[in-house]
Amino acid sequence: MAKITLRKLAHTYEGSKEQALKPLNHVWEDGAAYALLGPSGCGKSTLLNIISGLLEPSEGQILFDDQDVTASGTVERNIAQVFQFPVVYDTMTVGENLAFPLKNRGMDQDKIEKRVTEIAKMIDLSEQLDSRASGLSADLQQKISLGRGMVREDVNAILFDEPLTVIDPAMKTDLRIQLKELHHEFGHTMIYVTHDQTEALTFADQVVVMNQGEVLQIGTPTELFERPAHTFVGHFIGSPGMNIVEGKLVNNHIIINDTLCNILSGYDDVDNAQIGIRPEYCALSASEGLPITINRVEDLGKHKVVRAIYEKSDINIILREGEEIEADMNHVVFDSEKIGIFKNDWRVEHD
Repeated sequence: MAKITLRKLAHTYEGSKEQALKPLNHVWEDGAAYALLGPSGCGKSTLLNIISGLLEPSEGQILFDDQDVTASGTVERNIAQVFQFPVVYDTMTVGENLAFPLKNRGMDQDKIEKRVTEIAKMIDLSEQLDSRASGLSADLQQKISLGRGMVREDVNAILFDEPLTVIDPAMKTDLRIQLKELHHEFGHTMIYVTHDQTEALTFADQVVVMNQGEVLQIGTPTELFERPAHTFVGHFIGSPGMNIVEGKLVNNHIIINDTLCNILSGYDDVDNAQIGIRPEYCALSASEGLPITINRVEDLGKHKVVRAIYEKSDINIILREGEEIEADMNHVVFDSEKIGIFKNDWRVEHD
């Protein structure tokens, strides 16, 4: 295992004028589980491939335990990587596939068998150990790839590049739990790339949210939800994401189109502010707050999602189980304790 340090790291692909990865400084702590989260094309796979040694950055350095490995390959970095689509040896059995990385390193046969049995049990492949890999479904073949990535105990880090893409949805939840258990059991440094916020938030200790080549925030799932540093993070995390309404902050009073909405404390005045509030912290009212037009209500069982609009801004409101919508409820009220103030998309801090 290793601490991974990124110093002024950036990358521009040959022939492009745009940076695929904008300058980044960060330390990945030894033994922690990270997720790189963002939409397709945001730079997360570029960053992962730079960390693994598959891609050399155009700027900056990568250090493993303070040793510069910027120009070193994957083997020299002692990295295990699991890719989006299964990579298996069709002519081998499941057990032989799992054992392959250990045999390559000359491990004693008894230790190999013990380790393979251990990993197979944890990812529910014990009954398939003697089966040929070529005859298995894509789901099971990807589990072999996951197992082979986890089987070595001496790796500096294990990298996952959207490893659950081909997995049946019913199996994804179980595999996420198993990966989390494997991390707790063996303590490897793990970095997991995904565009799925559920995968990221359930797997990682720290989530790295990226967009257009830039790291916007690194934090725990709770920090990303409660205090997004950027409006994109607010939109991307949560279902539905954060509501954003244009307004201003004057003497700690939130004013939206001349309507006094909330009173805060500790802020300087902010013109052209963006008022951020999660749907969970909104409530319907018959007279207070902002006037809205309700377009539809989605009943999801444990809660309802009210889809509304204010001026040109979409407003989503989550009602808890049992809350009723009266005919005259055509206003929305924000919880002052949960409001975020943003300027040019970045959070404004307060005293």
